[in-house]
Amino acid sequence: MNPLQGILLKIGSVTMFVTMAAMIKAAAAEGVPAGEAVFFRSILALPVIFAWLVLRGDLREGVKTVHPMGHFWRGLVGTSAMMLMFAGLGLLPLPEATAIGYAAPILVVIFAAMFLGEEVRAFRLSAVALGLIGVLVVLQPRMQDLSAGVEYSEAFGAMLILAGAFCAALAQVFIRKMVQVERTASIVFWFSVTASLLSLLTLPWGWVIPGPKVALLLGLSGLCGGIGQILLTSSYRFADASVIAPFEYSSMLLALIYGYAFFDEVPSGQMLGGAAIVISAGVLIIWRERRLGLERDKQRKVMTPQG
Repeated sequence: MNPLQGILLKIGSVTMFVTMAAMIKAAAAEGVPAGEAVFFRSILALPVIFAWLVLRGDLREGVKTVHPMGHFWRGLVGTSAMMLMFAGLGLLPLPEATAIGYAAPILVVIFAAMFLGEEVRAFRLSAVALGLIGVLVVLQPRMQDLSAGVEYSEAFGAMLILAGAFCAALAQVFIRKMVQVERTASIVFWFSVTASLLSLLTLPWGWVIPGPKVALLLGLSGLCGGIGQILLTSSYRFADASVIAPFEYSSMLLALIYGYAFFDEVPSGQMLGGAAIVISAGVLIIWRERRLGLERDKQRKVMTPQG
């Protein structure tokens, strides 16, 4: 174990995923629909993942599966999460989208209790409630604008991100079941394959022919997604999940920097306050799971804010 190396790899993966989100947002501003963005993000990540499996000597195990339909259902839910979040990114400031996306790990606690029978006691239930309050604090201005009949697109974007967080949480429930019979490498590889194929179904609904600038953005988003997935998976080889997981929230700092530097986005005090509440709730849940000795390293090896 080398906790420092694990933490650095985790921060590297977060950097890649936030950079990917910024590129998707920039491509959306040029008229690229979410389904097309998902396709390029997934198909261009495959060569990176393939090369990684070859270098690890894990190619045979990476493509082997004993439960194909499990990959399909996990892929369907995870692809839906990506599409919803990518669509929301085009309508919402990057820091705000990031804050709402933090609802996903909070919702995992609820769904794991509902569908996997995991025991959730008062402490974690309180942390979940705190996290949901934080999400409502972030959402409140958008809902107020919607009721007043203004800024409909941003309110809709907030709902898309929240729906994406629901799907991402459900995807993690599928992963928790799949790791009992499937290797992590197989889950990573087949998700990219499934997402690439499913996103092609959106082709009749307005795909565009990208110009050089947009093609570069889409290509780099795929590479960042693939590299981010590898860094994330590798980080859990060097440190426990409970040590690494809190560094997921460094994505807020990066989102604030990217939002300000590239999109002229200045977050409100209420948005930052709500994000702080959600982050606090997430850290409390991680701390509690460490105390309870829950071993979720395998599941978190393939966990991402895109599902």
